[in-house]
Amino acid sequence: MIRSSLLIAFLTFSIFASAQTKVGTIDTDYILSQMPQMEAVNKGLETYDKELQQDFQANVKQYDTLVKTYQANAESLAAEARQESESKIIELENQIKQFRQRAQLMMQMRRNELTNPLYKKIDAAMRAVIDEEGFTQILHAGGNSIAFSAEEYDITEKVMNKMGIEIPVAAEEE
Repeated sequence: MIRSSLLIAFLTFSIFASAQTKVGTIDTDYILSQMPQMEAVNKGLETYDKELQQDFQANVKQYDTLVKTYQANAESLAAEARQESESKIIELENQIKQFRQRAQLMMQMRRNELTNPLYKKIDAAMRAVIDEEGFTQILHAGGNSIAFSAEEYDITEKVMNKMGIEIPVAAEEE
C-alpha cells in the first residue's frame, strides 16, 4: 500500500514537473536595429522616399502650371474651355491629396517588404534557441505587453549570437 502511494505520488510529481512552462522574452525590434542589413533597408527606404517626393513634386508643378495658365487665360476662355480647365485642376488637386494620404501607407508597405526577410532570420534563430533551451512561450519585450520579466529569461542576446550579430558594449553592461 505504501509502495503504491509512493509510486502514485512520484508519477503525479513527474507529470507536473514535465508540464511546467518555461517562458522567455525577446525584443525583436532591438535585434532588427542591430542587424547590419538594416543599413541597406534604410538606404532602400530613403531611395523610395525620394522617388515618392519626385512624383509628388511633379504633380504639384503640373498643378501650379495649370492654375497659372487658367488664371492668366480665364477671362478669354470660352465657358466650355474654362469648365474643362477647372475640371482638370480639381482632378489634379484630388490626385495630390490622395497621393499624400497613400504615401505614408506606401512607405510602410515598402518597409515591411524590405524587413520581412530580416524578421524571418530572427524567427529562425529564435526557434533554434527555443528548441535548444526548451522554452514553451516567448513574449515580445519591446512593447507594452510585459510588466516584468527576469533578465535570465530574455533570449534577445542568445538570438543575436545565433545570428552572428555583435552585441553593443553598452547593452552588455546593462
